[in-house]
Amino acid sequence: MAEKDLSNTAAHPLDPPTVAEIERATGLIAEAMGKAWTERAGFCSVALVEPGKAELSAFRQGDPVSRKLRFLGYDYPIEQPDGGFDAVVDLNTNDVAVSRITKGQAPIGFADVVNAVRIAKQDPHWQAAMRRRGIEDFENVQIDPWPASGYPHPSIPAGHRAHRCISFVREDKSDNGYARPVQGLIAHVDLTAGRVAHLEDHGDIPLPPESGRYDAASQPRLRDAPKPLSITQPEGVGFEVDGNAIAWQNWEFRVAMHPTNGLVLHQLGYRDGDQMRPILHRAALSEMIVPYGDTDPMHVWKHVLDAGEASIGNCANSLVLGCDCLGEIRYLDHVAVKPDGAARHVPNAICLHEEDNGILWKHHDGHSQTTEARRSRRLVVSSFHTVGNYEYGFYWYLYLDGSIEMEIKLTGIVGVSAVRDGKQRDEFAPLVAPNLASPVHQHLFCFRLDFDLDGQSNSVYELNTQAVPTGPGNPDGTAFRIRSDLLASESSARRCVDPARSRSWKVVNPARRNRLGGPVGYRLLPGPTPALLADPGSRVAARAGFSRYNLWVTRYDPGELCAAGDHPNLNPGGDGLPAWTADDRSVEDTDVVLWHTVGSTHLPRPEDWPVMPVEKCGFTLQPVGFFDRNPALDLPPAH
Repeated sequence: MAEKDLSNTAAHPLDPPTVAEIERATGLIAEAMGKAWTERAGFCSVALVEPGKAELSAFRQGDPVSRKLRFLGYDYPIEQPDGGFDAVVDLNTNDVAVSRITKGQAPIGFADVVNAVRIAKQDPHWQAAMRRRGIEDFENVQIDPWPASGYPHPSIPAGHRAHRCISFVREDKSDNGYARPVQGLIAHVDLTAGRVAHLEDHGDIPLPPESGRYDAASQPRLRDAPKPLSITQPEGVGFEVDGNAIAWQNWEFRVAMHPTNGLVLHQLGYRDGDQMRPILHRAALSEMIVPYGDTDPMHVWKHVLDAGEASIGNCANSLVLGCDCLGEIRYLDHVAVKPDGAARHVPNAICLHEEDNGILWKHHDGHSQTTEARRSRRLVVSSFHTVGNYEYGFYWYLYLDGSIEMEIKLTGIVGVSAVRDGKQRDEFAPLVAPNLASPVHQHLFCFRLDFDLDGQSNSVYELNTQAVPTGPGNPDGTAFRIRSDLLASESSARRCVDPARSRSWKVVNPARRNRLGGPVGYRLLPGPTPALLADPGSRVAARAGFSRYNLWVTRYDPGELCAAGDHPNLNPGGDGLPAWTADDRSVEDTDVVLWHTVGSTHLPRPEDWPVMPVEKCGFTLQPVGFFDRNPALDLPPAH
């Protein structure tokens, strides 16, 4: 595949921002802000302002393309500190609209992390605390700046950018620093003032004794490697890539990377005969929260909103063939923004490939002694993101039978605490290595699923299986049935999973009927997934209100993309889904958006150390009456 021209102009309204567009736009912002743009100012993220549905529907190839980019950043105003700027640049007119962030802050940028580490290491009180613990070589001290989240220190004024910095000791640059946490020491860094505002010190605990190296060279021995596995497609891949537009079997869609939402599918539809039937207008992660359950002062405050606070899309890896991806691969790149306004090219940020998926359908007919079987295949659209100590892989799977799956893969290195002999607290932080404990915590991911199921007038029903009481109509007590309840308003659509009742949710288009007379539909099948365990009155629940339920349904609003609001960094909470649904709007027979929170409650184990095997969670979208019968009957037999 020819290398993509990263500086070209857009050919479609949903094409991702290019190098040339980003750098022209950042120049226009600096010019518009004038003297307010100082050497301390910087950009955190850039995103395409996606056109509305009517504009996209009217667009035809070759039409002029409307282009607006949105930037979040900080400029440290002197007289009245605030959360930074939120700027939109119209690339067609060169107009710049800058608004101030008055609640919350612009997200964490690379410059924030570098500055926080520098400020902490230069602080004489931090240095004295490290020396008291016997640590003299600060060069090999690893500092992890964490968002101050809902717990900014009282000594840091409102409007100031802030981090909490925790420390680890490495033997050298190649070491795994997380094996030796500096327990009890937290530096509250005021980035705006450029100082450590408060040093929290809970006393000295010895560093754990063991190394946590996980590279191959550090292992005492290696097993025999698995025999080579070669995945080839002699006739080439089965999908087509045109810029960011993808076609495979009967599927068509566009794909992009968003700084907050990460991997995004746009305009996903299925070709049924000679008709392209829309299913999802936009599907992506909306926000996520990682709340810790440990009461230890090193962890009790941790609840990172990795999407909105850390811009998870900007943390995308450059994927490597044979390691991250296997088979006949096609890659798409991502372009982000550096603090100084230059574009940052991330090659191979999105991976596209096909996978065999076992049996799709099969039956052996004993009368005719014939067998018909078809193999399943899926198209995989994936990306991997490193956020501090954790890695997150997001995998969209499209199947031949019209099903859609999201699978999240969690790996990386668990959070840790140093503990004294005999002082472990397994109920809050089980031991994973000698004198090293890992706190219980959750990973909760809220996905925004903007349905346009055969059109924009959709309704949502909750399906529960229900046992029928024993009686005249059910004398043996064996009957059970499906109960279907309309979720007519935003308040009634706040729901949690219930595996005991096989609970699922179905989106239907009442105006479009299948051949059996029922409305066409797609079912959201949740996995075994938790909701937020923190108290509803906690700061965590206030800042991540979306995570209290597994399902929300709202009316479509193009400005409602991020479940915790647009500016969650240092935001006390209340924004996003709780605020949007306060008016309890009707969501019956209208343009609906489903918000589905999935995740994992992680109870660490020794097998998670020193690097964690992949843990998975996710959900499936399954056609229910969308097709008149099995849509994969036309698949030819394999030979």
